Amino acid sequence: MLVTSEASVNSLLRRARAAFDSRLPTGGRERAPLPNSKVERELVTSFAETVENGDLDGIVALLTDDAWLTMPPLPHAYQGRNAISAFLRGAEERRGAARRLVATRANTQPAFGCYLSVPETDVAHAFSLLVLTLEGDQISAITWFAESSLLPQFGLPRMLR
Repeated sequence: MLVTSEASVNSLLRRARAAFDSRLPTGGRERAPLPNSKVERELVTSFAETVENGDLDGIVALLTDDAWLTMPPLPHAYQGRNAISAFLRGAEERRGAARRLVATRANTQPAFGCYLSVPETDVAHAFSLLVLTLEGDQISAITWFAESSLLPQFGLPRMLR
């Protein structure tokens, strides 16, 4: 089990912000719906439902045409619906487990703790943190932190029952 210090989490978040700043136009971030607005709630709810239902086409439909999926600190970056769809399909085939999401916020943006279900049980283990960047009524970026030790930093448990 890895122990993550506050300094390392802050460093990870600084790198993520730098990645956003270099890839997303400032104007796009300014068009995001207000936190907890009806538009944000509907979009975030739709995202959670499509992820938990394994509806990859539904996830892709929520994205802007030029959306990004990044995985800091890894160098993986996918832009556009086709590239993101191909990555998600491959990840789904490799993972093979159902996902459960728990909502939170990261730097005022909607985020989710992502948990992988253990087959034939009601247990799900922490897997990753997903942070969404919204533009209007669509998602312009998904930042996927594949580090389960981050979840307690956001008040989320390491396991769901």
